[in-house]
Parts: sequence; structure tokens; C-alpha cells
Amino acid sequence: MKKDKQPVPRFVREEVAAIKDLPDEDIDFSDIPETTDWTGAQRGMFYKYRVIKKQVTLRLDAGIIAWFKAQSEDGRGYQTRINEALREHIRQQLDKTKSD
Repeated sequence: MKKDKQPVPRFVREEVAAIKDLPDEDIDFSDIPETTDWTGAQRGMFYKYRVIKKQVTLRLDAGIIAWFKAQSEDGRGYQTRINEALREHIRQQLDKTKSD
């Protein structure tokens, strides 16, 4: 299952549309360094989470699922938001036990 992509902001779409039909010689690339040596490159260094996910079947109240789906316009990404909510709950519980 592919992770849902965030919609591209309108200002980005407008900028892309503005340069889309320009020939390369009319586009200023002077602020972009030319990279020709990739020998030290590492893939995935800036990946947000290096956590292996495990598929499970989990029964949740219909109202909980509806609430998480309602948090976005198209209802997508609700499983990610549930995962984030559970992760935050665990953090709070760990902080509580550390302070006791």
C-alpha cells in the first residue's frame, strides 16, 4: 500500500506552470550547484521514520475512525494519524513514569 502524498500547494503549482514552457536558456540555474560526484551519497538519510511497520487487524469504534477520517478533506491518511496519536500517547505515558 502506497503512502498518500500531500497535495501540492497552489503557489507551487503556479510557479511550475509559469516556468513550464520556458526554454532552458531562459531559466536561471546559476544558484544550483552542479553535482557530478555522488561517491559519498547515502540513500534514505533524511527519511522521517526508520521504523518497520507491521500490518495488523485492529477493531476500532466506528466513531473513532470517522473522526480521524474527518481530519482531512478526502479522508486519506487516517491510519497515519491514528498511528501518530498512539505514538504521542506512549510518549506521554513514558514522560509520566519518568516524572513519578
